[in-house]
Amino acid sequence: MTNAVRRNLLKAAVAAPFLSFGRVACGQGATSYSTRAVDLVQKSLIIDMLGVPYLLPEGKVFIEKLSAKDVSEFKDSGITAFHCAYGVGGPDAYQQVLQTLQSWTFWAGHNSDLWGLIGKAEDMDAAKAAKKIGLILGVQNAEHFRSVKDVKAFYELGLRCSQLTYNSQNRIGSGSTDRADGGVSDFGEKIIQEMNKVGMLVDVSHCGDKTTLDAIEISPKPIAITHSNCRALNNHPRVKTDEAIKKLAAKGGVMGITGVRMFVSAKEPTTIDNMVDHIDHVKKLVGIEHVGIGTDADLHGYDALPENMQKMLRESYKASYAFRDKIDIEGFNHPKKMYDLVEAMIRRKYSDADIQAVLGGNFRRLLGQTWL
Repeated sequence: MTNAVRRNLLKAAVAAPFLSFGRVACGQGATSYSTRAVDLVQKSLIIDMLGVPYLLPEGKVFIEKLSAKDVSEFKDSGITAFHCAYGVGGPDAYQQVLQTLQSWTFWAGHNSDLWGLIGKAEDMDAAKAAKKIGLILGVQNAEHFRSVKDVKAFYELGLRCSQLTYNSQNRIGSGSTDRADGGVSDFGEKIIQEMNKVGMLVDVSHCGDKTTLDAIEISPKPIAITHSNCRALNNHPRVKTDEAIKKLAAKGGVMGITGVRMFVSAKEPTTIDNMVDHIDHVKKLVGIEHVGIGTDADLHGYDALPENMQKMLRESYKASYAFRDKIDIEGFNHPKKMYDLVEAMIRRKYSDADIQAVLGGNFRRLLGQTWL
C-alpha cells in the first residue's frame, strides 16, 4: 500500500465507525482448537515477516494507547514478532521513512507493557520469554536510500529490513508489475553490499524476476522473500518462480508465504489448505528450512476494512494484481489465524519440529545470520 493511499485511508477511518486428541478454547471467542495446535502456538517463536498492526501515516500515531480488547487480541494471536513495513516511494520517500520509524518507536513506547522494538535476533527470544510482542522495523521499498551512506544512518535509527523495490522501477531495480525488468543497477549493487555490511536484511518480495535473481546473486549473505507465494501454483506477477526459490535457498534464504487470496490461487474456492499447498511446494522444492510465514495483513485482514477504504486500496494497484471479491482467506482473517494454520499443517501430517520451523524458527535463524 502506498503512503498516499494510506494517508487517505486514515482520513476515511477518522470519519467512519472503524491428528491430535482433545480440543480447548483459546483466548477470547468460542473457537476451539486441538490441544496439539494450542501447545505448538503457545510454545513456538512465531514471526510474521510482514504483518502491520496499525496504520501510522505521516509520522502520526493512529492509536497511541491500545484498548484492553486490542491487547487481548494481540496476546491471543500467539505471534511473537511482527515485521511491520509499508510501501513508500516518491520524492519524499526519505522523509516518509523517517516519520514512519519515529511513529513506530513512539507507539511502541506508549504501549511498552506489550510491545518492544527488535534490534537483534536475541530480542525476539527475550520478547517471547517476557510474553511481549516484538516489532521489526522495515520498509517496502528502498527509495529512501539517496546514497550508500543512508543505509547505515537508517540502520542506526532502527531499520532492520528493506525491500529493494515496491512493484515499480526505482534507482535500484525493477518491480514485479513493471512491463520490463532490467535487473539490479550499479547503484543497487552498492546498496545491497552496504546493507550486508551494516547488518540489514535484503527483501525482494515485490521485485521483478530478474531483479530478484540479481539481488540473490549479488548479496554475500542470505536474503529474504518476506511475503510471497509460488508461481508454480499460481501464475501471478507478485509471486516467485521456482528458479528464484531455488537460488534463494541455495544461499540460505527464507521465503514467507502469504494468505492474500489472489496470490494464493486464481480459482475459487481459495482456502487455508491452498495456502498450505505453497508451504508444501517450497518444502518439496528446497526443504522445510527455507519456508516461513509473512501474512501481508494485520490481525483482521483487508476485507474487514470499510467499503471506501477497500475502494482506495484496490485502485492503488495495477490491473495485474487481479483483485477478486475478497482479499483474505476464510480462516486466515482473524486474530487467532495462526492456530488455524497450525491445524491445517497438522492435517497434512507435518511434524511438530517442521511446524515450529515454519512458524518462526527459520526466520529466526536467518535474522541471526544477517543482522549484526
